[in-house]
Amino acid sequence: MRSTMRAVEFQEYGDPEVLKVVTAEVPEPGPGQVTIDAAYVGVNFADVKARAEGYRVDSLPYRPGLEVSGRIRAVGDGVPDLRPGQEVAALVGGGAYAEVVLADHTTVFPLPEGLDLPTAATLPTVVPTVHALLHEVGRLRAGETVLVHGAAGGIGTVAGQLARAAGAGAVYGVASSAGKAEYALKHGYDEVFTADSFPEEVRRATGGRGVDLVLDPVGGETLRRGLDALAVFGRLVSFGNASGAEPWRVGQPELYAEGRSVAGFSILTLAQSAPDALRALAERAFRTVTDGTVRLPVTAEFPLSDAAGAHRLLGGRSSTGKLVLRVAD
Repeated sequence: MRSTMRAVEFQEYGDPEVLKVVTAEVPEPGPGQVTIDAAYVGVNFADVKARAEGYRVDSLPYRPGLEVSGRIRAVGDGVPDLRPGQEVAALVGGGAYAEVVLADHTTVFPLPEGLDLPTAATLPTVVPTVHALLHEVGRLRAGETVLVHGAAGGIGTVAGQLARAAGAGAVYGVASSAGKAEYALKHGYDEVFTADSFPEEVRRATGGRGVDLVLDPVGGETLRRGLDALAVFGRLVSFGNASGAEPWRVGQPELYAEGRSVAGFSILTLAQSAPDALRALAERAFRTVTDGTVRLPVTAEFPLSDAAGAHRLLGGRSSTGKLVLRVAD
């Protein structure tokens, strides 16, 4: 087997151009690990934040990438139920922008029958996250109303479909442009609002009542205004801070009067703290894809060598759906 591979890393923070193709040693799996010959890599906003401002970066140089699809290359000691050549998707803490990716076996998922590799690369972060936001954390009940920020993105596209499948009474979205709003309306949304006016639009659409569940990856002032869009006993789930705003404490004044609640979720943190819970969540979530409940649209594909192009598109906030890197040129 070859001993070197191509990978994409950055040695300083900055614009997409800091992403460089490098030659690196092929990793070998240790106990409990596998290596994966990568076919496709999912591109996430967390990758963009890592490159631009050091989000979740411990040291430089750094290789981004949280999710990958491909075939098992080698298996370390103590790994059950995985074998070389098996098609899998994996969630990793970083390092997926490479021809060979090292992963902990607890977050490697054999592909269900009929699932293609490009789609599989979009699964590990998006579908389990949405499932958790709506069900495990958000506790959505049939007939309740939902508001999703970033409705045209990878998470938003799936959230609209999964909320609809769960019997939501109405599914509302927030998008940053008319084009994105039009895209989101094809994926389960009843109405899509703009970021500057969503609390007022929610009150209008719900006859003044508000929504039962808000899913918010933005944080900051958007999260604060999301509380104003909640119905009595409504829940808000925070799952990111794309705004980069300073966190703020939500306390008695915001929550007590109408019995509202705020929760949080991070799939990467869950992978570290409760891998068994993540596996069970992923299995439930993946079934919604294989049974046709959810469709994950891959809207743009870039070669690994043009990871910068993918970052430009995603960072420019004009993309819809999900972006992937094709590893084999």
